[in-house]
Amino acid sequence: MSSTTSDHNTVHTAVQQWLDNVVIGLNLCPFAAKPQRNKQIKIHVSEASTENDALEDIYRQMQELDTTPVEDLETTLVVTPNLFESFDDYNQFLDILDGLLIQAGYDGIYQIASFHPDYCFYGTHPDDAENLTNRSPYPIFHLIREDSMEKVLKHYPDPEGIPERNIERVEALTPEEVATLFPFLKK
Repeated sequence: MSSTTSDHNTVHTAVQQWLDNVVIGLNLCPFAAKPQRNKQIKIHVSEASTENDALEDIYRQMQELDTTPVEDLETTLVVTPNLFESFDDYNQFLDILDGLLIQAGYDGIYQIASFHPDYCFYGTHPDDAENLTNRSPYPIFHLIREDSMEKVLKHYPDPEGIPERNIERVEALTPEEVATLFPFLKK
C-alpha cells in the first residue's frame, strides 16, 4: 500500500507537530530545539510496506547522513506509517536494526531512538504516563549521530537525569493537556 502525496503531507505534518509540541515543547529532548531552529532535522516518510523495504530505507537514510555535512543535516526521523502497527512487531524490528548497524559498520556512528503510538517501557503498564515520553503519531526510528550526541552531552548538566525529569514532566500533564498533545492516542 503506497501513500499518496496527501497522506504523505498528513504524516509529515503530524510528526512535525509532535516534534514541536511534545519533544521540543515539553523539552523531552533538550538537544532538539537547536537543530530544529537550524532546519537540520529531516522527517523522512517511508513508503516501506515490508520490513525489508524499511531496512533498505533506513540504511539509505544513514548513507545520506554519511554524505551530508552535519551543518546541513544533524539527524533524521524515519517514519513508517505503513508498517509496525503492533508495538511488539516494532520492538522486535529494533533488534534487526541493531544488527544492521553492526553489519553495515555503523555501530558507534549512529544510534537509533525509538518512538511508537503504543510505546510501552518494559515493566510498565500501557496506561502509565511515563510511556508518553516515547509515544508518537506513527512508528518512528530516530537516527542520531553518535559524535553529535557526545558533543552536546559534554556540555549538558546531569544528562543521566533526563529520563526521570521527562517522566515527571509527562506525569504532571492534565488529562486535557494529554488529549491536546497526544491526539493520536487510542481512547
